[in-house]
Amino acid sequence: MLHKTPGIVLRTIKYGDSSVILSIFTELFGIQSYIVNGVRSSKPKAAKGNILQPGNILDLVVYHHEQKNLQRISEFKLGHVYTSMHVNIVKNTVALYLIELLQKVMKQPEHTPELYHFAESSFRALDTESTPVAANLPLFFTLKLAAHLGFHFGGHYSEYTPYLDLQEGVFTDLPPHHTNYLDETSSMITDRLQDIRNFADLEKIELNKERRRNMLYAYLEFYKLHLPDFTELQSPPILHEILG
Repeated sequence: MLHKTPGIVLRTIKYGDSSVILSIFTELFGIQSYIVNGVRSSKPKAAKGNILQPGNILDLVVYHHEQKNLQRISEFKLGHVYTSMHVNIVKNTVALYLIELLQKVMKQPEHTPELYHFAESSFRALDTESTPVAANLPLFFTLKLAAHLGFHFGGHYSEYTPYLDLQEGVFTDLPPHHTNYLDETSSMITDRLQDIRNFADLEKIELNKERRRNMLYAYLEFYKLHLPDFTELQSPPILHEILG
């Protein structure tokens, strides 16, 4: 049976002489693997293979069988034409981080349309918004993705609760008796990030390289504390080098 769905390409793997296997985060079926034939040859059809690079948003017509691990695509085309994401080194590096984080947490092919819409809007914003917005997007995306996955920080920063306990996921009045917490400044910034509703407002949060780096690693530690199978990402060191 054929279905129409948008999807974000997360990974492309060469298969055989002319085919590719794609990992795509779809609106209808969550993360799925698809095989596409004839897109790596000299034939005219192969030119369409250029739009299958990671990060691209596609409009898809797909075959879907619940019992199969590898699906097939009937038709595909770009659902959004990027103007800067693939050519701006900062935005491209941020995109690689978003893609890797999604791959780490999207293990099951679950129907999660709200999460899909958040991810798609994040890639669109990365393309259209300013570079300062792009620099803060990894922090915002990591926080909001956690909330979509079912774990988030409870409470708010205040003079009475100035510390964010990563282990318990709450703002507290005193530093906890362990090292997994944020200082007062990072706790305040985290609370501001949680309250942002428009991507453009990320530009208003000014962070230096060291603060941004430490906060992102703290958020990833939060993932490790709440997702037992969460493993190290490869992209953060490159991301921090580019953002620096």
